[in-house]
Amino acid sequence: MVDGGHYPYTLLTDPTGAIGKDYGVYDEARGLNVRGRFIIDPDGIIQAIEILSPPVGRNVNEVIRQFKAFQHVRKAGGTEACPAGWEPGKKTLKPSPELVGNVWKVWKVGE
Repeated sequence: MVDGGHYPYTLLTDPTGAIGKDYGVYDEARGLNVRGRFIIDPDGIIQAIEILSPPVGRNVNEVIRQFKAFQHVRKAGGTEACPAGWEPGKKTLKPSPELVGNVWKVWKVGE
């Protein structure tokens, strides 16, 4: 929680399972939604999906990292890409035909 106990993003509840059915995470046999995380951009486009069964927990730090990466890419107008493990302030990639198959030459984990 941030800012006096409020989340800076929208959280949903789905007591009837209607949203879960729309997103394909509703378990009819158990009458509940399987854990699902969907990052939806301001244009309403799903950018990321993660579905986990109940015995496996989520990594909140990774979710926050992904939010920051999607925000960075959007702000850059799609001229930059954030590789796995990217953190704010770290090197990004510049998408181009020359980059295809050569990511390993221009990016090292931790840079």
